[in-house]
Amino acid sequence: MTVSDSTNKQALNIAVLTVSDTRSEDNDTSGQYLKDAAIADGHNVISKKIVIDDKFQIRAVVSNWIAAADIQVVLVTGGTGFTARDTTPEAMQPLFEKEIEGFGELFRHVSYLEIGTSTVQSRALGGMANGTAIFCMPGSTGACKTAWNGILQQQLDSTHRPCNFVVHLKDIAQCSSRG
Repeated sequence: MTVSDSTNKQALNIAVLTVSDTRSEDNDTSGQYLKDAAIADGHNVISKKIVIDDKFQIRAVVSNWIAAADIQVVLVTGGTGFTARDTTPEAMQPLFEKEIEGFGELFRHVSYLEIGTSTVQSRALGGMANGTAIFCMPGSTGACKTAWNGILQQQLDSTHRPCNFVVHLKDIAQCSSRG
């Protein structure tokens, strides 16, 4: 993990995946927001992709990122609703070694304060796999702002107390030296 020069905050290596049948790089405001927010907080965005809402394509991309030695966090936006095409939870759950139940619970709480009972239609979820934290949130830019500002910004900050997820992530320095 890289340590920032101005603070003792560790810069994490993050990948961003947008799940959508309609988004392109030109109109992917949610994925772009997550990328920009991560960079603004001193993290490195190693990869950003868009895939259609197909659980096998989603799973393939995220599986590769979990296996990669240089990715510590995966942020997924989209595919967490209730339509027939929304398959992000079904794609992700088999990959998790441990679920982060509190992410979805807290997301819905923070979201409830913003949008009321409509938050019950969110299937936001999180999990850990191979030292990689995976956070899946709805596809709207507003939901990504809620997740980042209300939860992820602090939990991906190595200086946040009393605890954060950074200590649970794979150490990039150790991974790259495994020759």
